[in-house]
Amino acid sequence: MVGIYFSGTGNTKYCVGTFLKYYDDSKTEMYSIEEDCAIGKLKESSDIVLGYPVYYSDIPMIVREFINNHSEFFANKNIFIIATMGLFSGDGTGCSARLLKKYGATILGGLHLKMPDCIGDVKALKKPVEKNVRIVREADRKIKRTVENIKHKKYSQDGLTVINHLAGLFGQRLWFYGKPYRLKEKIKIDYKKCVSCGRCSQICPMGNIRMIENRPIPQNKCTCCYRCFSSCPQKAITLIGNKVIEQSIIDKYLNVILQNKG
Repeated sequence: MVGIYFSGTGNTKYCVGTFLKYYDDSKTEMYSIEEDCAIGKLKESSDIVLGYPVYYSDIPMIVREFINNHSEFFANKNIFIIATMGLFSGDGTGCSARLLKKYGATILGGLHLKMPDCIGDVKALKKPVEKNVRIVREADRKIKRTVENIKHKKYSQDGLTVINHLAGLFGQRLWFYGKPYRLKEKIKIDYKKCVSCGRCSQICPMGNIRMIENRPIPQNKCTCCYRCFSSCPQKAITLIGNKVIEQSIIDKYLNVILQNKG
């Protein structure tokens, strides 16, 4: 299997990589949809693990665009979908599964994984580091169980049933209809804190932040991945809230796990 993924703060990259490691430790091949070579790998591979985070029970704008823009390459592919989330999605995998089926793909199964929430400017969503470490460990265990079942031809169906669809639709999507797309114009930069290092401009997957006259200027096409937010050394960027509470890059929690092992 080849992994094709999108990851804002590293959660989904970690989960897809862990899945592939358990599936075949001798060959872990994975590519971000931001890499030019991802299209070539998509064309030549028959079995694919597609991974992405879920925002408000929906696919990130960048992932939906990737699928729609390369729809012809998904025909006759066998796809297993991994969706990561901070709390709940209902049919996180189902959102892309329905789209991929329309383009001729076969959906093998789906896996929902709870991971540390990337939204770091809303206090109610934040958890202590220790709890996030436990969440990562539980995700690892669930991935291992899932892969063991797949090797016996038993594919998990997280998010792919009619009940899941209804849960995602009525649990979040109708309440927050279009919210991620409305948020694309809401990113805020505190220029009193900003030192114009350009890091946000370099790492934005949408090319949303451009350096103009040595200042980072949003271009109103944010995909809500919180990558710039969590990577800004000055904590000068917010999106939903107005204050940085925690920058939630996955490496923070993985480092704690490694230290505990040591």
